[in-house]
Amino acid sequence: MRTITEINEKISCERAVVMTVQEVKARVVEVGVKKVANEVDVITTGTFEPMESSGAIINLGHTDPPIKIRRCWLDGVPAYSGFGAVDLYLGASCAVEAMEGEEARERGGGHVIEDLIAGKPIHIRAQGQVTDCYPRTSFETTITRDTINQFYLFNPRNLYQNFIVGVNGGDRPLFTYLGPLQPRLGNAVYSNPGAISPLLNDPDLQLVGIGTRIFLGGGIGYVAWEGTQHFPLQKRLPNRTPIGPAATLALVGDGKQMDSRWVRGCYFKNYGPSLMLGVGIPFPVLNEEVIAHCAVQDKELVAPIVDFSIPRRVRPTFGLVSYAQLKSGKIAIDGKTVRVAPLASLFFSQQVAQELKQWIMAGKFTLTEAVASIATQRSFLPQDSWTEF
Repeated sequence: MRTITEINEKISCERAVVMTVQEVKARVVEVGVKKVANEVDVITTGTFEPMESSGAIINLGHTDPPIKIRRCWLDGVPAYSGFGAVDLYLGASCAVEAMEGEEARERGGGHVIEDLIAGKPIHIRAQGQVTDCYPRTSFETTITRDTINQFYLFNPRNLYQNFIVGVNGGDRPLFTYLGPLQPRLGNAVYSNPGAISPLLNDPDLQLVGIGTRIFLGGGIGYVAWEGTQHFPLQKRLPNRTPIGPAATLALVGDGKQMDSRWVRGCYFKNYGPSLMLGVGIPFPVLNEEVIAHCAVQDKELVAPIVDFSIPRRVRPTFGLVSYAQLKSGKIAIDGKTVRVAPLASLFFSQQVAQELKQWIMAGKFTLTEAVASIATQRSFLPQDSWTEF
């Protein structure tokens, strides 16, 4: 048994033994759970995948005369301005609004966030509501991350604990949040990196809670709350891993510390913009159970194959498939061999875990005790009561 305080003392002295979760899995195969639990102090996990339920809080600072912003565009992307006078929220999946006569661009909030993190200039145009204390009607300028006050990511839903595999059993191409799906089971796409994914190695969220310090976009972030669509009651295998989308986390972190290598705007054809985001979570090795959970292999994890050709909330599935099968590049559906591709970058997911490992080994990153647990009894409520107009 160890405590986080004891582990942090070793980190501060640069004596902590740190392994990535991939290294731990290989080591367990060699010497077993017990020995690895005695050897290792911290395990680092990581993922780099689309997380469209993300966005940035921005405070511009007051103009002279002051303005109460009620409509605002950053490089043509609308930002929500229903807060204080110069507070904005820029959603990663909000698409650019082309000006009259302008050609539509495959660009959105995720690209603007990436550019701000990279230090690039961003054009801003704002319209104000005139009041006695905010007399200005409009405002236009160029900003960078160094000319604004707060600039932090606040992401309502990141780090899905497992997800789905998308296919298309119909007769026309479909353009989805998983990318293009070809007709007649022409391809399959999955978005979770499987056995190296953070929350699949902590299935009951025993090591992650509100206040957990994490790697977020190349800077330091924190778990702020449960994520939207958090569904810990998803059906689970005997190893406690879920068979489909389950827990999610809301994350927060300072955009001015981040690195655009780990925060990248992206665009899905005929669907819209999103954000590729690198997130890493360190796990303290408090006992053998931590190692046992982190020893899970791709062949022991499954995801449902979902047919997007049926335009309903609950779509038919073609059963479950293991991540080992998915990562082989081909799966069998109804006797047909279907090629498979990951939406997550497996290489960059491993690099996130590796970079976090280096931070900890250098004494630059210590672990935190959670101030509260993430809810484990949250059901998922659909909107079935509706009126057609």
